[in-house]
Amino acid sequence: MTADATPALVEDKQQAAAGPRVRGRSAYPRYLAGKLAGAAVSLLAVLVTSFFLFRLIPGDPVKTMTGGRQVSAEQLAAYRAEFGLDLPLWRQFTDYCGKALTGDFGTSYQFRAPVVDKITEALPNTLLLTGTAFVLYTALGIFLGTRSAWRHGGLGDRLNTGLALTLYSIPSFWLGLLLIIVLSVGIGPLPGMFPTGGMESGGEEGFAYVLDVAHHLVLPVVTLVAVEYGQTLLVTRSALLDEMGSDYLTTARAKGLRDDLVRRRHAVPNALLPTVTLIFINLGRTVAGVILVETVFSWPGLGGLFYQALSVPDLPLVQGLFFVFAAAVILMNTLADLVYPLLDPRVAR
Repeated sequence: MTADATPALVEDKQQAAAGPRVRGRSAYPRYLAGKLAGAAVSLLAVLVTSFFLFRLIPGDPVKTMTGGRQVSAEQLAAYRAEFGLDLPLWRQFTDYCGKALTGDFGTSYQFRAPVVDKITEALPNTLLLTGTAFVLYTALGIFLGTRSAWRHGGLGDRLNTGLALTLYSIPSFWLGLLLIIVLSVGIGPLPGMFPTGGMESGGEEGFAYVLDVAHHLVLPVVTLVAVEYGQTLLVTRSALLDEMGSDYLTTARAKGLRDDLVRRRHAVPNALLPTVTLIFINLGRTVAGVILVETVFSWPGLGGLFYQALSVPDLPLVQGLFFVFAAAVILMNTLADLVYPLLDPRVAR
């Protein structure tokens, strides 16, 4: 090889080395654009689905609103004209989409109030319930999942995974009813210690009101934590077990690092990548709440409001709630997709 050829080879190698870095820098914007476009398409699909899906529910919302009273045909026609139900379906659809894109989901049939106002009114109650449960079952699932994986095969691992699988398979409404019977109504010598439902007893102010709400919050939160923590535990355990056979952990141990240090600094951060995705998904679900749990405990949140609207059916309120539920999950999934490459750059390549 001649001396003149050497600089050319060096230059080619430098360009080859620079190439992947340039591609790496441009890969994330393309990845970002693709995920945002996918989220926008999903939101439009939800908007269309929310209109047609609930019109398959049997029943006449106008007759339901009259409460079974004898109403003349002229009065029924006036009700339908008031809510736009006398228009052709395609006209109702275009009106709904046009208003929804501006944040207007119409007026509730039963409450005679804007749908957005009813959602805004109930949203804090749902976030209080599901947000509290989310923090508890996420922390509990990660803690028990890491301990089970690090001591896999032991008695504690078998007990943790067995209990998690059992509780995860129990319907939340059934567990809620069981807790009401045992801890609210009381059974045998065991007296009732918690309210059977609602968010407050009424008449309390200041710190006494906070304690009263916390007292009502215990059973629904326990129900959600018991049912939901198992999923986080199993995902964390599985991901950590996959990491435990990696060469870098063997090297860390060979350097004399303690097992606890190897777990906290090396194994757990890498194993938490799948758990991060699950956390974002569950975070999206906190906005939707848990319809059955809120219904069982008469909690005045979005889930209970959705069940109440579905029984009419209150089409504007059901459509608005369905869109909010789906949009929260889609947005959190998209956010997880955007954060994931920052934790593992290989994803965006």
